[in-house]
Amino acid sequence: MVGEEENALGVAVGVADTKTMSERAPHRGGDSRSRRFAAGLVLGSTISVQAGAALATTLFDEVGPEGAVLLRTLTAAVVLIAISRPRLDGVAPERRRLAALFGISLAGMNLCFYEALDRLPLGIAVTFEFTGPLAVALTGSRRAVDVVWAALAAVGIILLSGAGGGGGVDALGAGFGLAAGAFWAAYIVIGARVGRAFAGGEGLAIAMGLSALLLLPFGVAGGGRDLLLPALLATGVGVGLLSSVIPYSLELEALRRLPERVFGVLMSLEPAVAALIGFITLGQDLAAVELLAIGCVVVASAGALRGAPAAGPLDA
Repeated sequence: MVGEEENALGVAVGVADTKTMSERAPHRGGDSRSRRFAAGLVLGSTISVQAGAALATTLFDEVGPEGAVLLRTLTAAVVLIAISRPRLDGVAPERRRLAALFGISLAGMNLCFYEALDRLPLGIAVTFEFTGPLAVALTGSRRAVDVVWAALAAVGIILLSGAGGGGGVDALGAGFGLAAGAFWAAYIVIGARVGRAFAGGEGLAIAMGLSALLLLPFGVAGGGRDLLLPALLATGVGVGLLSSVIPYSLELEALRRLPERVFGVLMSLEPAVAALIGFITLGQDLAAVELLAIGCVVVASAGALRGAPAAGPLDA
């Protein structure tokens, strides 16, 4: 995910795949070696997403977060449209509206996340964003234990706000992170309907193309002519590949080998992986209370998703 249209946490949520998959391959079981390999694929996907986010921050000084997210989204749109070759002719108006809502949620999610990433360390930005899929996992749950997971996640967010004795994080950055989470939640719910309404990856390809159009004025305002510089374009393509194309491929293969609950729990490690990537690649040190807060959200996500109902064969 990475955030993001490329985060498949929704598989275990039982709503939709929140990454770029459009048709979930059925789980084939497999031996322990196959599952270990699949777990490695999920970890590789998570690392790729967060590496893409870290790489995107290198563009912020030249084109701003708005320009960076435009370059990323354009790359993903070109790849998805080339693969899916969607056609709008003959598409019923209600399906077009659904794809439009999907594109709006996608644009809002990625723009808000990059704005948060411009103000917060990577691990903290991802933690705030993770409140979206966690909320979807907990909404409608009738298990008493999910109250514990919700409370634990709330503790993590409160600690990040500064209540744990630290100075707290940038308030605007936190707001953007939570907004990204809200858009992510909408993306999950709408994605389930898109998965039913469109064949293959057509719905996501259409939504990604619309998302790129919606982000165009923001990106041009933030990056201007610098968006056309070859070096920055190349970096933007790299961000798109790391954040979208590579994770898509790895997760699609992992879902053939792993039960959905296991997949969701593994994806819950994303805030922790983001903190590690931020430390290694960007030199972002986190205070002990911030690491504790991230840990609270990771454990809450894993607990909520481990007990979530299995998803049907719907994805976005």
